[in-house]
Amino acid sequence: MAIEVGGGIRDIVAVTKLLSAGIDRVIIGTSAIEDSAFVVEACNKFPGKIFVGIDAKDGKVAVRGWEEVSTVEAKELAKRVETVGVAGIVYTDISRDGMLTGPNIAAQKEMVDRVNIPVIASGGIATIDDIKGLLQIKGLWGAITGKAIYAGSLDLREAIKLSESKL
Repeated sequence: MAIEVGGGIRDIVAVTKLLSAGIDRVIIGTSAIEDSAFVVEACNKFPGKIFVGIDAKDGKVAVRGWEEVSTVEAKELAKRVETVGVAGIVYTDISRDGMLTGPNIAAQKEMVDRVNIPVIASGGIATIDDIKGLLQIKGLWGAITGKAIYAGSLDLREAIKLSESKL
């Protein structure tokens, strides 16, 4: 099982410690906007191990734990980080995250179509129908769900089985 960690990762020392501890992928968020040199350094030092978390509200990138919404378009940031060697993107529609209202399929598809690196969908997944909807996005690499499992609205075994049948 692959393990990825994100949140509060702001320097190469933190990335090095996490990867040395056996973490498979590190997700950089706010620093992807505020410290592009750090992202480049991490990608160069650890190729294939660095993902960028793009959290968006109305198509704009949110930073600092979603406290601030920047003027940067999510799809613009995606293209930018792709060019520096980021291995993939975790794309979260923060207006849906934890709301159990269903994922923003259109925005997820647009992100997948925009880049040539893996995209993992996040935000809003509530039911097996949401998984079915995401599986219609050609090239989507994965999905993250949490609250739906805890709330009992999504059977994780069923979701995995459905996803594996589409491989």
